Amino acid sequence: MRALPTIDDANAAARTLQGRIHRTPVFSSRSLAERIGRPVHLMAELFQRTGSFKLRGATNRVAAMGREERAAGVVTVSAGNHAQAAALACVEAGIDVIVFMPRAASATKVAATRGYGATVDLESADGAEAFARMHELARRSGRIVLHPFDDALVIAGAATVGLELCAHVSQPGAVLVPTSGGGLVSGVAVAVKALAPSARIIAVQPAATATLEAGAHGARRAREIGPPSGTIADALTAPMIGELNLRVCEEFVDEVVHLSEEEIREGVRFLYSRAKLACEPGAAVGVGALLAGRVADLGDGPVVAVVSGGNITPALAAAILGAT
Repeated sequence: MRALPTIDDANAAARTLQGRIHRTPVFSSRSLAERIGRPVHLMAELFQRTGSFKLRGATNRVAAMGREERAAGVVTVSAGNHAQAAALACVEAGIDVIVFMPRAASATKVAATRGYGATVDLESADGAEAFARMHELARRSGRIVLHPFDDALVIAGAATVGLELCAHVSQPGAVLVPTSGGGLVSGVAVAVKALAPSARIIAVQPAATATLEAGAHGARRAREIGPPSGTIADALTAPMIGELNLRVCEEFVDEVVHLSEEEIREGVRFLYSRAKLACEPGAAVGVGALLAGRVADLGDGPVVAVVSGGNITPALAAAILGAT
């Protein structure tokens, strides 16, 4: 059984990533604080290179590849944000990369992935088929799989989000994290629980594509989903949670929240109008959960919501912001 990532792995990733990623800003939100009765902070990962937190894990994994692995090339799968991150990380390291994306992937994210230098395959009907085709190509070609979430080094890269937010807010009461395959929430949980053991880790997902369910005694069990059921949060449409990610969640995630599509839209509208953050829907779910009062227990200290990405198309932004 693979060992769970630790705070030492997170610190090692931070050293690897130094100078390769941005340290993203953390903003306070007075209007959100007034609603929930305690300080609220927003970690703005939408200002990360490639527009999301994903570059942290992809770069950390690529940095660990040896000469033979780099020569073999990389294959990966993504609905968009990891695709861009993997493309940039690989191209900067001189590695050829093929990305399998679902046929319905955002045209903007596809174009950005190609712009960073990756070859994109759009022949998969959905995420599950894209994963299957990725693994088949890796088997036939010998390419190295850069998994978007179920990889200890990818998780450790994501854990640097937790290290940075704890540098800003040393003892958070709760940290709300967008969740799909589980790379971000498992990484943040590893770091935050080591530095602030009393902090509550809240995994937030669209109800339409929920890969986690709350179980007895704080346990979490995975649920494999079919094609996305019309969620606007395309960044949160992984067909399953990773095995390693699930084990971290079982140990460290305190609560799972599932949001309606309208609750996600409200998060986007709030962040745009009050915080001036033009984020994508999947990044707004933490704020959506706070606005809807969906979190059962926010702990005893300040609240942090991770705003995980900003790769939203102008058309979708206009549709959400224009709706009343």
